[in-house]
Amino acid sequence: MKVAVLDIKGKETGRKADLSDAVFGIEPNDHAVYLDVKQYLAHQRQGTHKAKERAEIAGSTRKIKKQKGTGTARAGSIKSPIFRGGGRVFGPRPKDYTQKLNKNVKRLARKSALSIKSKEQAILVVEDFNFDTPKTKDFKGVLKSLGLENKKSLFVLGDSNNSVYLSSRNLKGSEVVTSSEISTYKILNASSIVLLESALEGLESNLTK
Repeated sequence: MKVAVLDIKGKETGRKADLSDAVFGIEPNDHAVYLDVKQYLAHQRQGTHKAKERAEIAGSTRKIKKQKGTGTARAGSIKSPIFRGGGRVFGPRPKDYTQKLNKNVKRLARKSALSIKSKEQAILVVEDFNFDTPKTKDFKGVLKSLGLENKKSLFVLGDSNNSVYLSSRNLKGSEVVTSSEISTYKILNASSIVLLESALEGLESNLTK
């Protein structure tokens, strides 16, 4: 599939980029996409939630009142869950939410996500660019030229570029990643995918191993 290569002004350079059908033109596998997104979201959870149960509460262990004759229910400990300040019954405990997923399934999911974006014509190929110094204003200018000022966008670089990354960091609607950092969730979460020319080869080689 041929796509016109744009410059940072949003104008065609006269060159065409060849997007591999093996990556950008497959029949999307919805279940693979679901599994990969599910794993990504699960890995965002810290799992550090914790509430103290009655055995962990600091307090006296003496019997707080006599067993019989009070006219109320029996009570043996001030740390009982029925009292204020007592332990919590079946409270949350630290948990590891990480999930395992086969590498081939992850590749299939990313290819499916890219193919979905390709069918939606939401993929732009832009020639490589750089900034002399990190400036959010410069990056906003690129977004405006590409018509992405009010859209969620994902810029995919061939290699890490500190100037471009820092220029985009303050913008909530845009994210900059390298071809090796791309994920199914980030692809689907963006309205438009902007691929730099240098990212194409690495992206396709990573997904067609």
